[in-house]
Amino acid sequence: MPYDRRILDRQVGRNAQLYAEAVGALPSPAERYPYVRILVSLIETAHPEWGQAPQKASQISELAAALSDGTLDRSEIADAVRVRDEERGYGQ
Repeated sequence: MPYDRRILDRQVGRNAQLYAEAVGALPSPAERYPYVRILVSLIETAHPEWGQAPQKASQISELAAALSDGTLDRSEIADAVRVRDEERGYGQ
């Protein structure tokens, strides 16, 4: 099945890219939040080298925004990354 766009990140993959586009189409941040957390988890799994990077939130948010074709807000994604890290006890 041919796609209009090329895969932006082969480690994350085509399905995550399609998922990010679908999440970006949801109307409100409250509706997107649980799905953004799943997207962040997919990206963290694909890029374990970013796990403890000081710029982790910005790296993940840039990639997620690119995967969604710009429909997801970078600050919304970065906030989800920070919340996940706080829940894990990182950066405290």
